[in-house]
Amino acid sequence: MSEYQYQERQVPRDRHSEFRLGEGKISGYASVFLGGMSLLAVLAYLYPSYLTTTELRQLYDAEYLQNILKYGMYFALFFGAVTFYLKKFRMMGFSGMALTGTAFLLGGYTIPVGPVEAKRLSLGVDWMILAFLGSVALFVTLEKLIPKYKNQVILRKEWGLDLFYFCFNHLAISAILIFANYHISHFDWAISERVQDSISNIPIFIQFALIIVCADFVLYWEHRLYHEVQFLWPIHAVHHSVETMDWLAGSRGHFLQVFSERAMVMVPLYLLGVEESALNLYVAFAALQAVLVHCNTKLPFGPLKYIFVTPQFHHWHHSSEKPAIDTNYSAHTLLFDWLFRTLHFPKGHWPAAYGTTKKLPQSYLGQMFYPITALLDQRKTTSSRSENP
Repeated sequence: MSEYQYQERQVPRDRHSEFRLGEGKISGYASVFLGGMSLLAVLAYLYPSYLTTTELRQLYDAEYLQNILKYGMYFALFFGAVTFYLKKFRMMGFSGMALTGTAFLLGGYTIPVGPVEAKRLSLGVDWMILAFLGSVALFVTLEKLIPKYKNQVILRKEWGLDLFYFCFNHLAISAILIFANYHISHFDWAISERVQDSISNIPIFIQFALIIVCADFVLYWEHRLYHEVQFLWPIHAVHHSVETMDWLAGSRGHFLQVFSERAMVMVPLYLLGVEESALNLYVAFAALQAVLVHCNTKLPFGPLKYIFVTPQFHHWHHSSEKPAIDTNYSAHTLLFDWLFRTLHFPKGHWPAAYGTTKKLPQSYLGQMFYPITALLDQRKTTSSRSENP
């Protein structure tokens, strides 16, 4: 068999979707996004029991964030005014100002902050806002300063679909946590107090490293099953249908996979009985890495790229090229792909093509029902073969 010939990915310049200074497009989008985020934040302050996450509220100062909200609202108005000055994208500017005006009418950044009655199920509006603003500030900046593909635009094809996935998955955080806690409650029989006591006495950093390895083992095999078990693949195919990799691409995922993935990774963390500080370190590490590995960046990692999962490694997992299909399952380290011989990491090469070999629907509902339609298609094919041997 001849050696595979790797090709360079070609990304043509998309002038229509580019952001350029002086056109009003940057101001228009900034006004809409800041206005929308401001309105959602005000609603979260008005109805914290229903629109904020109990676990997350313990980690931030609500009064301090109101100061940030104040600046966000005024900047939304400012950017909206800029669109009128430039006489372009004025409808977007007007929309951003209207959203912000509504936020002011509802109380703005002056809503009193007090005790919050915890609800078992709520929408994670606070989690979504903080995650979105933090991701844009960190990862979009990274993609613009150290891009792998300079011509790739922020508003690439299907970015709106992936933004919807981002919002849905963050808003559903409470439901995901409830399901995960219910799932791990079935593993009480496996708890060993002696093991947990031993782990709690080792240094936090070693606990953190142990969590990474154990979580990675579970995620590796879950990920591999989604690829190699026929009836599971259509669920995971939704995540692989992304054809342009960036910070938002990792958000695309069928809700069945999102729920099962979070539930399964909680099992080793529950059984280990690690300290809360080590667990918090892992949650932060996993959240950042999950976004980073999908980024459009050639950030150099030096020898660390042979230890931890990086963008170049994970991009190969999303490649539709034959040598890369069903490889690189690991989420955190390269350890288990190396051990179980599923590693594909050609030196100096990046994928030329991403996505699935069979195209999926390009709408949210189409992708949510894709596992069902794919199963029906498989049955029709099987039935047809049996009738026509």
